[in-house]
Amino acid sequence: MWNQRYAEPGFLFGTEPADFLKRHAAVLPDGAGVLAVADGEGRNSVYLAGLGHRVTAMESSPVALAKAADLAAARGVSVDRQQGDIFAWDWAPEAFDAVVAIFIQFAAPPQRKLIHQGIARTLRPGGLLLMHGYAPRQVGYGTGGPPSAANMYELPLLAADFPGWQVLHQADYDADLAEGSRHVGRSALIDFIARKPG
Repeated sequence: MWNQRYAEPGFLFGTEPADFLKRHAAVLPDGAGVLAVADGEGRNSVYLAGLGHRVTAMESSPVALAKAADLAAARGVSVDRQQGDIFAWDWAPEAFDAVVAIFIQFAAPPQRKLIHQGIARTLRPGGLLLMHGYAPRQVGYGTGGPPSAANMYELPLLAADFPGWQVLHQADYDADLAEGSRHVGRSALIDFIARKPG
């Protein structure tokens, strides 16, 4: 499915990073080791590498990875691109200073719980999670994301999945997106930035 989508001409979500990431990337320590989860065509990982971070980009689609490689080359940055299924990812313990997870809402609630557990495991103590996605009312807007409200985020749900974490920023809001051809128009958005205990 993803290979077919990414085979379309151009970049589905554009080549610029998510506005959320531009607004909050300063929270990352200098030269952080960052895992970009389900990174697609590379817009977010390439941006982070351009800021001087050591970025590993996980993505299942080889078509998307090829586009991400072209984007990184065009921007003159290096990204460690890893082809892998998020549902079978290793989630090596305490391997990263930060995890960036932006619009990864293709997982149903049971799978999402496992992904969140993996994120918690792979972050070092004191590491940062930067998560951004859609709220359930996004289904009614129809401007991006899956058609299932159950896949969407709510702030209490995220707080429950990362118990005891220090929440540095959280927000539930509407904004107009213009990210490629797939995220366009009024959107219901969730921001969640939290620090792992330790």
